[in-house]
Amino acid sequence: MNKSGSTLGGALLVSGTSIGGGMLALPVLTSLGGFVPSLVIYLCCWIFMACTGLLFLEVSLWMPNDSNIITMAQRTLGTAGKIFAWVLYIFLFYCLTLAYIVGCGDLTSELLELSPWQGSALFLILFAPFVYAGTRIVGKLNIFLMLGLGISFFIFVILGAGYVKWELLKYRNWNLAILGLPIAFTSFAYQGIIPTLVNYLHHDVKKIRRAILVGSFIPLITYVIWQWLILGIVPTEGPNGLAETLQKGENAVYPLKFFINSPIVYIVGQYFAFFALVTSFFGVTLGLVDFLADGLQVKKTSFSKLYLCALVFIPPFIVALFYPHIFLTALDYAGGFGCALLLGLLPILMVWSGRYYLGLKSEFTFPGGKLALIALLLFVLFELIFEIIK
Repeated sequence: MNKSGSTLGGALLVSGTSIGGGMLALPVLTSLGGFVPSLVIYLCCWIFMACTGLLFLEVSLWMPNDSNIITMAQRTLGTAGKIFAWVLYIFLFYCLTLAYIVGCGDLTSELLELSPWQGSALFLILFAPFVYAGTRIVGKLNIFLMLGLGISFFIFVILGAGYVKWELLKYRNWNLAILGLPIAFTSFAYQGIIPTLVNYLHHDVKKIRRAILVGSFIPLITYVIWQWLILGIVPTEGPNGLAETLQKGENAVYPLKFFINSPIVYIVGQYFAFFALVTSFFGVTLGLVDFLADGLQVKKTSFSKLYLCALVFIPPFIVALFYPHIFLTALDYAGGFGCALLLGLLPILMVWSGRYYLGLKSEFTFPGGKLALIALLLFVLFELIFEIIK
């Protein structure tokens, strides 16, 4: 019998899934609200996403081992639920793939002084073959990428802290703070890893619950530090400010070079941006390849993997050719619709159906009964209505 994993290992699995390329968009898309209002948005999203993670735990415990979101939706909501989950999964992962191709292309084009489409093309030429090679190769490479991500973030915070101006953090506009809600959904997303977590911790409910709460809290602390750093250095308004960065569709690191005299800080920031985007790119595209292989009933041979990779990379690359500054928009749509529906609304519906129509039970039940589910439902509906109106 295999030994159960540790709570710490499970928490790191959750936090590692959450923290990624969305971090580069957070300060930009929340900048119009200001520092303190953005923290309120982060806190609300963390609470909501922690709750939906626990709802996914409840549903996972009803299912056989290795059940994915599609299986869960089909068993609790029927064929309509399966189609709903399938379409949302495709939409979410293509939006994320598009964002990371554009984001990595921007970094490549700036480094080598290429056009945006050339930067995206070169990035895919260099890194798409790793996705074709598969999880084992990417897993080995990812160890170094994650190490680089952690080191560059630590150095970036240490070097950049001295440039923070506290008066910039006093800016507040509560009416515009809600603009950051969709990207915050994306940045706290991890729920797809819950079935893996359940198996990793051998259905130990206490360990899994603790791993979800601690693992989702780590990104919250990370984002608060990141937000303090960027919004404390780059003003919201004015030339090259975050409002202008938002209009241009650029990431949060880009405007730093206009407000920090030390080129080293900006270079370290660029390295951090690269590691954050590439690690997210690998995670999303590998997941999409596997999802398409399963959904299209394609056995992974050398030729079929080439076909699957073409399905994953060609459509978003074509969009990137026509919309080279769509990085922030793609992440906004991913969070505002994809994450809100797939990782917010879907688990609420699955738990409601499983509990109150199918009578499914397990050793864990999310507390609060119907009232708690209705409260969560109202929150996600509020976000969806706002995104549609916006």
